Amino acid sequence: MAAEVLPSARWLYCGEPDGSQRAVLVQFSNGKLQNPGNMHFTLYKSKDFTNPRKRSQRILAAETDRLSYVGSNFGTGALKCNSLCRHFVGILNKTSGQMEVYDAELFNMQPLFSDESLESELPSQSQTKTFREKMDSCIEAFGTTKQKRALNSRRMNRVGNESLNLAVAKAAENIIDTKGVTALVSDAIQDDLQDDSLYLPPCYTDADKPEDVYKFEDLLSPVEYEALKSPSEAFRNVTSEEILKMIEENSHCSFVIEALKSLPSNEESRDRQARCIWFLDTLIKFRAQKVIKRKSALGPGVPHIINTKLLKHFTCLTYNNGSLRNLISDSMKAKITAYVIILALHINDFQIDLTMLQRDLKLSEKRITEIAKAMRLKISKRRVPVAADREEEHRLGTLSIPLPPAQTSDHQLKRRRVT
Repeated sequence: MAAEVLPSARWLYCGEPDGSQRAVLVQFSNGKLQNPGNMHFTLYKSKDFTNPRKRSQRILAAETDRLSYVGSNFGTGALKCNSLCRHFVGILNKTSGQMEVYDAELFNMQPLFSDESLESELPSQSQTKTFREKMDSCIEAFGTTKQKRALNSRRMNRVGNESLNLAVAKAAENIIDTKGVTALVSDAIQDDLQDDSLYLPPCYTDADKPEDVYKFEDLLSPVEYEALKSPSEAFRNVTSEEILKMIEENSHCSFVIEALKSLPSNEESRDRQARCIWFLDTLIKFRAQKVIKRKSALGPGVPHIINTKLLKHFTCLTYNNGSLRNLISDSMKAKITAYVIILALHINDFQIDLTMLQRDLKLSEKRITEIAKAMRLKISKRRVPVAADREEEHRLGTLSIPLPPAQTSDHQLKRRRVT
């Protein structure tokens, strides 16, 4: 039986069928074409022949009884395959037996919807929309039920905030009209004068002894004091070698190291001093932070009750990026400074080196002096040896009876004069 001979054709490459225009191939993004006879195609060419990029730009339009389609070979809707590979169309000439091959170009046809609301919108208005407004429009048109619900909730909150702002503004106007500007300014001055007292612990001005002016129980409750027994054990049993190692590693501040050098030998007094020094050291380390991002402020070594005290009494709760955070604000830093000063007074028989504490707390001399004066401390100066042949002047703070009058800080007096 003779083998079947398959028909063959010779390949004849003809280039572009129309000089500067390749053959057009189309695909539809929303389905397949069922009745090609109803389609009417129109090809639009760019008139800019001088620009090499725009010279080859084409737009293909197609119309049916129900929809219109458009595709282009440039812009975001263009197919990348046109630049990555070549397309060809072959036409078989049965008379000559040649397959005439022409260059082709593929267009992705997308349906074009005519929306009267979009046609009436000015281009300038659409360009002035923010990215958020454009995203909201997309969610309204194509978003899921959950996205649309979140969008409506956000818009309702925005309306609520606007209403609240209007109500607050109206209330402020009524207060100004009723009370008068002079009275409001006077109230503001009184508030400024009370600024320092906001972060100071209770002060018993009628006390007979310095230790009763700022009571130790107001700093640490009996339960909190008991919780310090375990973490302060390292300070209670510290050796001279360990203190030297602390100095070399710079692991603790100067005040803590000096206090550890002079721990009493009496067991009960030594235990009390060690607990106070440990809590003072913890406060200084806590003050150096800005935002507390985790529940344990200073790591697992801090007892839970002490950690809770730090977060509750020395931080402000703030809302940021959808989450709650504990922030150590400037006023909270001043409050921590006041507590550190009082602890240092109880440790050092109610006379402390303010210059040393100022450096440990990274404060200016002026600021720590303001806080010390607000706490009714007497300020004096003394020369302290810092090297073999060198001395420097330090400020001392002493809590003694009778208490000196409270002094208003300089920054409050300046605001008062400006007002």
